[in-house]
Amino acid sequence: MIEANVRIPTPFNEPVLAYAPGSPERAHLKETLQRMAGERREIPLFIGGKEMRTGRTLEVRMPHRHRHVLALAQEADGAHVEQAIAAAQAARAHWARTPFHQRAAVFLKAAELLATKYRAPINAATMLGQSKTAHQAEIDAACESIDFLRFNVAFGHELHSQQPLSAPGIWNMTDYRPLDGFVFAVSPFNFTSIGVNLPTAPAIMGNTVVYKPASTAIYSAWTFMEVLREAGLPEGVINFVPGKGSEVGRAALASPALGGIHFTGSTGTFNGMWKTVAENIGRYRQYPRLVGETGGKDFIFAHASAIDDLDALATAIVRGGFEYQGQKCSACSRVYLPESVWAVLKPRLQEMIAEIRVGDVADFRNFMGAVIDEASFANVSSYLELARRGGEASIVAGGEADKREGFFVRPTLVQLSNPRHRIMVEEIFAPLVGVFVYPDNRYLETLRECDQSAAYALTGAIFARDRKAIATAMDELRFAAGNFYVNDKPTGAVVGQQPFGGSRASGTNDKAGSALNLVRWISARTIKETFTPPTKVGYPFMGAE
Repeated sequence: MIEANVRIPTPFNEPVLAYAPGSPERAHLKETLQRMAGERREIPLFIGGKEMRTGRTLEVRMPHRHRHVLALAQEADGAHVEQAIAAAQAARAHWARTPFHQRAAVFLKAAELLATKYRAPINAATMLGQSKTAHQAEIDAACESIDFLRFNVAFGHELHSQQPLSAPGIWNMTDYRPLDGFVFAVSPFNFTSIGVNLPTAPAIMGNTVVYKPASTAIYSAWTFMEVLREAGLPEGVINFVPGKGSEVGRAALASPALGGIHFTGSTGTFNGMWKTVAENIGRYRQYPRLVGETGGKDFIFAHASAIDDLDALATAIVRGGFEYQGQKCSACSRVYLPESVWAVLKPRLQEMIAEIRVGDVADFRNFMGAVIDEASFANVSSYLELARRGGEASIVAGGEADKREGFFVRPTLVQLSNPRHRIMVEEIFAPLVGVFVYPDNRYLETLRECDQSAAYALTGAIFARDRKAIATAMDELRFAAGNFYVNDKPTGAVVGQQPFGGSRASGTNDKAGSALNLVRWISARTIKETFTPPTKVGYPFMGAE
């Protein structure tokens, strides 16, 4: 052991590599992509530090080449989840007593492994399994994952340093204990870094975890589990149980030892989990902590004064709406434009969208890959058909979809005459952006329409040069977005800079990438030590006159 007030290394945001032609990182990534695409891996469960096979497997396929099987992943059932819970509970006491600096060292080591040895593999796994381009994989799977690990360690250290005042003769302390039970972490397909953060943020604070990744992101999730193993994570601290959400979730939420849920995914799934927890509330050892980041119907709203910044506005709409096929929680999916701006912006957007290349992400010339699976393809296709029927909708750009080789959807812009049209209010999670054009003189009324029309409140942006217009938007849209951007696209939150999360139907707004999230994974104990305790029952006021 050591006796020291340990100073945690100052965190910094991992530099984003450019992968420009001729660069060494580009050559290395291309080699890694070719090698990994030529393999067919077997992905096990990982419970109590041991790999397990179940006899039930799931094929992991490339979305952009859906006949290509990358891996066979083992599927957990309820009995395996119970084993994972038992392993987490068995590891809990020792991990909770492990000094913070020793726990932190594991995750700082993992960050360095991701920044070096595993940078190309984690990016390649994300590209092949989730159809991200090299740039989108780099900012997510490498950089944001590294940032979560480094900054969460620093945030955890800061929390431990927050101690109460002590009066003379008394010493007061706060003991930052983990929760009384295991944490169930459930991650989505769209960000590898979320699959890094959801299980590790509670683990940094001393919790043990049962981790279920999305079935469409098992490949990259297992790659990170290999990083944690090499970094020295003790057995049972994070237990890896891919499988059907209903089956795995049912067993996890039925356990009396459930201490918390760290979730990112659909609003409907989180609502169902919350309902199940409420129905089981009498059986839990403690009230479970529920932390969820769910859906979004994110917006860009332009004021008439944005006409002087058309290139910036157009770029924000195209990048914000179509990067990673619109499958970001924060992706722009509805745009409000004044008539004066739309008249000159429309042809510019059509030209930019027509130039976007869609295809295999191994071809670095492509701006977009495929949507994640056939269910997603069918869902967006139904909205495209709705737009083709006309009426209140007209397709401005794109509108094509083709699943013969991969689940490819052209970036699509649809103008709606009704601000409450389904395309303007429903989460689609695909490269489909709705545009509502409003009279210039109805700015305030349309801001209020934007605030009230969708159930979500995750991200949003205002474009304007007029400072009064910006101030008005910030006030009227104060509760419409947990992450609000001025003259920028509503995507790309950076750990330590823009803590991420929203409210309403978008989740509990516990701000991943900040200390606010880590607070949810501790159960504080107050300790008071009195050096000179009283020895008499009476008080001075009781004395005789």
